Amino acid sequence: MAPETTEENILCPSSNCEEGAILLGIVQPDGHVGFVNQRLYINKEFVEVARTGRSPEKRFRFGNRCMGAACEQWSDGHCTVMEKIMNLNGSIEEPSCLPSCSIRPQCRWYQQHGGRACAICPFIITDSSPEG
Repeated sequence: MAPETTEENILCPSSNCEEGAILLGIVQPDGHVGFVNQRLYINKEFVEVARTGRSPEKRFRFGNRCMGAACEQWSDGHCTVMEKIMNLNGSIEEPSCLPSCSIRPQCRWYQQHGGRACAICPFIITDSSPEG
């Protein structure tokens, strides 16, 4: 049985690579995220290896506790990531089949936007800054 979802256990699906974070998926060559089916928590060794080479947030997606108002993406009492993307892409339909996800019941984006967020989620790369 899934834990009750409370504000304290809502998860951000676009977090940083740090010990205790959840590995949500791996960025595929075509730029979408291939999700991990089970919840995998990363350890110190994973973080050390992942930090060699390109930014781990360019290669993987991580989940961790939502920081709420302490996050730069937070405004007016909610996360604005999905709103920004939906405003750029127009109307997003609720998909008939949601992608695999180990955090959906606790996901901040899903809590705010339902399956429409799930339709966009595989295309979000946490670190989209230019290579440098």
